[in-house]
Amino acid sequence: MSQLLYIPTEDCHLCEHSRRVLDELGVARRELDVASEEATALAEDGIPLSFLPVLTDGTHVIAFGRFSAKRLRKELGL
Repeated sequence: MSQLLYIPTEDCHLCEHSRRVLDELGVARRELDVASEEATALAEDGIPLSFLPVLTDGTHVIAFGRFSAKRLRKELGL
């Protein structure tokens, strides 16, 4: 699997929750600013950024909105 990308927004309670879930699971990721050129390019390539935060491998959305530890364990094989 390629490097995971995490795209949050500011002042977002779902983003704070998702960071805690990712940290608890030990999920390594690189955080992108939603306004960055890289995030814009992902959106242009079909990664929806409507329901932030988003966790993606750059090709597929792995999680969005309120992250579930149980679902992430399954998706990521943890």
